[in-house]
Amino acid sequence: MLRYTANRLLLMVPTLIGVAVLVFFMLRIIPGDVVEVKLRADGGNVSQQTIEVERKRLGLDRPMAVQFADWMVGLATLDLGTSMWTTRPVREEIAIRLELSIEVAIMATFFAVLIAVPLGMTAALMRDTWIDYVVRLVTIGGLAVPSFWLGMMIMIGLLTFFNWLPPITFTPIYVDLKENLTQLVWPAMAVGYRYSAVVARMIRSSLLEVLGEDYIRTARAKGVYEKLVIGRHALRNALLPAITVIGLEFAFLIGGLVVTEQVFNLNGLGKLFVQSVSRSDFTLVQGLVMLIALFYVSVNLVVDLLYAVFDPRVRYR
Repeated sequence: MLRYTANRLLLMVPTLIGVAVLVFFMLRIIPGDVVEVKLRADGGNVSQQTIEVERKRLGLDRPMAVQFADWMVGLATLDLGTSMWTTRPVREEIAIRLELSIEVAIMATFFAVLIAVPLGMTAALMRDTWIDYVVRLVTIGGLAVPSFWLGMMIMIGLLTFFNWLPPITFTPIYVDLKENLTQLVWPAMAVGYRYSAVVARMIRSSLLEVLGEDYIRTARAKGVYEKLVIGRHALRNALLPAITVIGLEFAFLIGGLVVTEQVFNLNGLGKLFVQSVSRSDFTLVQGLVMLIALFYVSVNLVVDLLYAVFDPRVRYR
């Protein structure tokens, strides 16, 4: 298991280096100049000399190779540079929003798993009954309804029936638990519904497939208790694909809730991503992309380790 974990950890390094190289050069070839966007926005009349001075101050006049070397050295020392728009360190800009985004992602994942596992199991074990049809209807609804629309309905419902809206200002969980939950539980539910639908359908289809395997029939023929067949033999293998989906969805939630954050007025990473792209703030976009990439490879590592736990054959390949 130790060797398996070490191999997976080593694979993360070239992946992150590849992402760092790609994001640096791709941002330089797309149109857009942060200095012009910053100084000439809304029709501002700024001379070309002023723009050149600002470009020099930000280091954009240096050769591409020098900028790239600075970027890679900064990554090695965990220095993501300074935002070209706000002139604050990129790490600070991200840290302010990261706590909120991670908390929403964790709450949505908890909500989704709590609902998806019993729903998926029930639908599979009661296949083609009215319960299965109801579960399928609920999960298809989750896939069809966009999270931001459900979020808008939640906000309208709270305002109409309770004449109340969630707090606008983010309060950390360690400062005031109640205030924190009353703000973030609603976006977590809106996102978690679609999330749970994806996972529930995956568990249902995987469990149905596993229940048709020969070793399940053999276990039943030998007189093994049905609960033992389902719990130890079928569910354990059926959860493997669901774990992958849960991991990928969790990584997506860290920076992908752009519209949902707008609906609930949350100042998260998704909103920061949109702002940095619209302002052509290269250093901030680079930092955000690297953070999301780090989350993805970390989640994949956890998924790989869970695979090895649930299926010991994986670690010996």
